[in-house]
Amino acid sequence: MIPVPPSLDTEVAGLFCVGFHGTTPSPEVLELVRRGVYGVVLFARNVESAEQVAELSAALKRAAGRPLLVSIDQEGGRVARLRSPHGFTELPPMRALGELGDVEVARATGALLGRELRAVGIDQDYAPVVDVDTNPANPVIGDRSFSRDPAVVGRLGAALAAGLQGEGVAACAKHFPGHGDTSQDSHKDLPRLPHARARLDEVELQPFRALARAGVASVMTAHVVFEPLDAVRPATLAPSVMRLLREDVGYDGCAISDDLEMKAVTEHFSLEEVAPGAVAAGVDALLVCHTASMQHQAIDLVRAAVEGGSIPRQRLAEARARVERLLRFAGPPPDPAVARARLRTADHLALAARIPALAAGNDPTAA
Repeated sequence: MIPVPPSLDTEVAGLFCVGFHGTTPSPEVLELVRRGVYGVVLFARNVESAEQVAELSAALKRAAGRPLLVSIDQEGGRVARLRSPHGFTELPPMRALGELGDVEVARATGALLGRELRAVGIDQDYAPVVDVDTNPANPVIGDRSFSRDPAVVGRLGAALAAGLQGEGVAACAKHFPGHGDTSQDSHKDLPRLPHARARLDEVELQPFRALARAGVASVMTAHVVFEPLDAVRPATLAPSVMRLLREDVGYDGCAISDDLEMKAVTEHFSLEEVAPGAVAAGVDALLVCHTASMQHQAIDLVRAAVEGGSIPRQRLAEARARVERLLRFAGPPPDPAVARARLRTADHLALAARIPALAAGNDPTAA
């Protein structure tokens, strides 16, 4: 039988990763899976227990009948969707790893995260944070960063990513080109930074270069305006920033937007600008985390832009190819019956105990 080529709608939907509400697959997310989205992202709202997460991942993958990437934010510290009451090993924030400064412990920590995520059918971790924490007043990064030293951030971030990917889970370096020096939280505001290119080279870009050399599977863009590069648009929508990622940092893997429903985007730009604009700028995969109607509309808008020529077919093909490479991490449906036996093992708890504890606050992005 000659395979039927995908429709344009399916090709465009294949650039999207979506979130949903509930602890079992909702009708809305199943419709989006049928439409062709490449992935589903889980939040605390989707989690009850290890077995339930494994069954949820398995149900989504079975419904897709094709490689489907299940993703999550599991950094450690205050940004971790899977916690000890659910059956998982809890880790302190990455600042604790930075203070320890041990590359092998960072690699082992990545491997621990990878084994526990893989046990419940999760294929991608939106970690490590490789923002450099140069602003003590930063409301969103803080102890999520390994260090205020870019060399330390790059070294430990690359090690953690290698540990994750050694266990078959895609890592994601975030938030390019750097969210560490902002005074605003892009979940609520549109941060702006005046940093000259020389400053970016010296501080923000160092860790991303290290992660690119280490072969990180994906990079997440920041909803931050870097004024010398683009005085109006945040990195997610700025072709100049994406050229920096490709040409200067030398990264040719999958670039993923941060959530397009964050207020940094929605309160300053229309979806008609944002969805096609991100793809045209050079972002390969779009994250829309909450609202089914917005998810469908974003797909419609990108498809119309391809049909109208404002997104060239070549750009669509390039983005699709990078997403396909990322989909190599998409594993089979997990077995919920054996998931818990692979979590909170003696080795995992011993490793977690080696990392010094730091005080952790609440995660404003946990929904």
